[in-house]
Amino acid sequence: MLTAKENLLECIRGGNPDRFVNQYEFVRLLMNPSGLHSPRPKRGEPDCKNAWGVTYSYPMNVPAGFPVHTPDKVVIQDIEQWQKYVHAPSLDFCNEEWDMFKAQYDAVDTTKALKAAFVAPGLFEQCHHLGEIVNTLQNLIEYPDEMHDLIKYLTEYELRLAELICDKLHPDTLFHHDDWGGQKTTFMSPTMFEEFFVEPYKEIYGYYHNHGVDIVIHHSDSYAATLVPDMIEMGIDIWQGCFSTNNLPELIKKYGGKISFMGGIENCLVDYEGWNREEIRKVVDKTLGECGNKYFIPCIAQGGPGSVFKGVYATLGEEIDSYNCEHFGLKKEDIEAARLPEIGRASCRERV
Repeated sequence: MLTAKENLLECIRGGNPDRFVNQYEFVRLLMNPSGLHSPRPKRGEPDCKNAWGVTYSYPMNVPAGFPVHTPDKVVIQDIEQWQKYVHAPSLDFCNEEWDMFKAQYDAVDTTKALKAAFVAPGLFEQCHHLGEIVNTLQNLIEYPDEMHDLIKYLTEYELRLAELICDKLHPDTLFHHDDWGGQKTTFMSPTMFEEFFVEPYKEIYGYYHNHGVDIVIHHSDSYAATLVPDMIEMGIDIWQGCFSTNNLPELIKKYGGKISFMGGIENCLVDYEGWNREEIRKVVDKTLGECGNKYFIPCIAQGGPGSVFKGVYATLGEEIDSYNCEHFGLKKEDIEAARLPEIGRASCRERV
């Protein structure tokens, strides 16, 4: 039997996967020292301000924290003077901090899992975290020069961080966040997206690809089918978070071999108060039956292993295992032995 990592590689390369890849079983998401100097609240904790000056809130029943944009907490008060408000935090971390995270990278059994540098937020998210989303979308139309300059500034910061991550931590994978749409449409047209974000992302993802990173996983839990050609041009290998509203079987048929799709199970379908195993099994059976096990990884759509309600993520994993046993003649104990024990079961983001 293939290890979880080997099976993933067969899946995204159109080879011979021996089962469905099971959510995040093939990868360990790993941090870097920047998080030590930019606080974010954990679920249920009081709001706090990060190193960019953005205030974040993380209520109990949501998948992740989000920026607070009451008028007094919007960082960019005037886009024409954004330089007055936006100040990138220092990336001058001590060797002891880098060594602490390098030890986590080195501890990963790379026969079974990829070691992914986790980077968030991305360029569009950082723009609207700093400036509020409606303002940001309006500014892309009304103040394109200022927005180009702001995005360039954020890109330069990301490239400095990328250089440090590649030099100090040596990941083989990047897991990068940037939400680009809602449930049924993108936040902007492909034309606008291409004008502002394709070239900067080609530069960022190109740097990682040229410095030891084999696989770029981009998270956008959304509809973004119209942006898939741009994702391919940017250098994205796996789009994580793709909603079922994207017509995934059609995308796999059209773009498989150029990009792979990880998701198909949005939180709203399975992750709710009163959830039950039977409903999860129905979603798993339908999704896996429609999409096949090449160029597709069934996964909860949120950007990281876990769920809002305790037990949902683990139950999804169990049902995908059961599907693999039933359809590929495998044994659960063999599947478990082929992956790291803590991946695909333990959740870092489930509600307690």
